[in-house]
Amino acid sequence: MALIFKNPQGIPEPAANYRHMAIIPPNKRLLILAGQIGNVQDGTLLGNVEEQYDQALKNITDIVISEGGRSEDIARISIFLVEKPDGSRIRESNNKYFPSGPPAMSWLYVAGLFRPDVKVEIEGIAAVD
Repeated sequence: MALIFKNPQGIPEPAANYRHMAIIPPNKRLLILAGQIGNVQDGTLLGNVEEQYDQALKNITDIVISEGGRSEDIARISIFLVEKPDGSRIRESNNKYFPSGPPAMSWLYVAGLFRPDVKVEIEGIAAVD
């Protein structure tokens, strides 16, 4: 059984492109995903915030795939950014990794992350069979 994403009636619509709630059906394994940054396999960190965002989503998705899941199994992500990205490029990345629609998510702008060259970190929760 797939995750169920919904925006309940009687509350305001989401302020951006996300959904308020993900319902995890019984018998799914929860994956609690550590924060991922925009680095590639050899550890190289990509340059700008949009590239790092895209790569961090890829890393999150690849972790879920490694456990037999797919991007639709990602229930929630939390995004930590040190600068405002280009919204159109972020939407492109979201559409690429979440073609069925976005998960529940939160965006947080922070003063800094664990290294000054890291501009984005994304953590997540997924539920796979």
